[in-house]
Amino acid sequence: MMISIKRALLSVSDKTGLIPLANTLRQYGCELISTGGTGKTLQENGIAYTDIQQVTGNPEAFGGRMKTISFAIESALLFDREKDNAEAEHLNITPIDLVVCNLYPFKKVLDAGADEATLIENIDIGGPTMVRAGAKNFKYVAVVTDVADYDALIAELTTNQGALSYATRKRLMRKAFNHTADYDAMIATAMDKLDGELSLRLAFTGGKELRYGENSHQKAFYYRDKEADASSLYDMKILHGKELSFNNILDINGAIESVRRLSKTGCAVIKHTNPCGLAEGDDQRQVFEAAWAGDPVSAYGGILAFNRPLERRAAEFLMLDAEDRSQRKFVEVIIAPQIPADTLAYLQQHKNLRVIEYNTAFPPCRKDVRYVNGLLLAQDADLELLSKMEAVTEIKPDIDAIRPLVEFGLKAISNIKSNSIVLVREKNGLFQMLGMGAGQPNRLNSTKLALERSRETLTAEYNGDSAGLEAYIAAEIGKAIMISDAFFPFPDNVEFAAEHGVKTITQPGGSMRDNLSFDACNRLGVAMILTGLRHFKH
Repeated sequence: MMISIKRALLSVSDKTGLIPLANTLRQYGCELISTGGTGKTLQENGIAYTDIQQVTGNPEAFGGRMKTISFAIESALLFDREKDNAEAEHLNITPIDLVVCNLYPFKKVLDAGADEATLIENIDIGGPTMVRAGAKNFKYVAVVTDVADYDALIAELTTNQGALSYATRKRLMRKAFNHTADYDAMIATAMDKLDGELSLRLAFTGGKELRYGENSHQKAFYYRDKEADASSLYDMKILHGKELSFNNILDINGAIESVRRLSKTGCAVIKHTNPCGLAEGDDQRQVFEAAWAGDPVSAYGGILAFNRPLERRAAEFLMLDAEDRSQRKFVEVIIAPQIPADTLAYLQQHKNLRVIEYNTAFPPCRKDVRYVNGLLLAQDADLELLSKMEAVTEIKPDIDAIRPLVEFGLKAISNIKSNSIVLVREKNGLFQMLGMGAGQPNRLNSTKLALERSRETLTAEYNGDSAGLEAYIAAEIGKAIMISDAFFPFPDNVEFAAEHGVKTITQPGGSMRDNLSFDACNRLGVAMILTGLRHFKH
């Protein structure tokens, strides 16, 4: 059902785009009713309007606190145009068909650090009342709360000779109620904070159903944070492949976080949110191969992320067109900031492979929020790598020389479930995670897994005769750095690592028994560096 907009109420704090909209309404014979500040802007632009005092029969009072709230205004918005028409005529109520209202700029003054008195004066009362009244009666009334909707509104009014559709009014109604809900939530949390109480109200929109949850019998959905900027993962661009699952999105996020802070060209191979392969260098194909080599078995069915546009030459490492199907590498998702057309064409040979564009240069989320059984946890995101690099053993490595590799390792371990241990190395100008141990209740088990995986990586790359294999592994592990996400409460990790050739270990420190680890390092010829910051990830 179309309705002609014959009478509109304009009351806006943000005057952006007001004049073109007002001119369009006047073009189709619409009467404009306006409050003081808005009316002044209309008058300055030569647009005729009716002062709201002529409608309410009352003056604006109390420094502007009372303007629009009145029987005449709310009735003109609320009455049912069919059932209540006769009563409205008897009460001399003329309908208002459109409300254009953006509310007092509470957020602007809040962000500016305003005091309580200023905040109170910027709490809108009449505006939300009009918005809610009009939205409730959207069958007959359109409500516009967002300047961004003006252009579409003007276009529709022009197309329909001053009328608006039911679909538009309903869409604007939903937006209006969300607007007032967010506005009240912002005020409530600000007032709580002023009184020393922390409260949090979150709003999410655009819910979409996923293929399934963590398991196929679970339903799952995802939503967009209304306050998120363009970096929201919700806005990732899916270029190809089947629909996403709950696990896919968690793994995609883990993959993005694993490459986001890498300085050079980076690639992460993710399995169950953990990077099982990670590398960084100058040549994307070589980086991809090195990341894959970190654990090619676990890489099967994994998620790939790159922090640079994906070159076809790198993508061809997947061998998707190999005649021998056993040579084709199966992955679930590939993410990169850009997928050029020739690369996309190659990847589309795998009909189910999800190909996603997401700008990994976006800054990381500053907060980590999790909901557990009626309780919300919120913390700052783990974005700092270290607070120091202090050699605490008799052997003192060149801190400046190894810092870039240590930082690469810390970026890796901060994305791996604790307890976690990684071994990282530099070879031919490329940083590579040789192996990792993740999610073990016992840190020694993580150390064992990391070293076992590193040996497998080195065995696979070795090209010499079998007699020289052990010497090659020992030499490469000796050049690598072992990194722990938390301190060693006992020397057993140091002893096991030294037994398998590790020569340099970094850990945050902080255990009451740190000296036991230091002494073990000195006894076994191992260098130890304290970084000062733990990187648990639960």
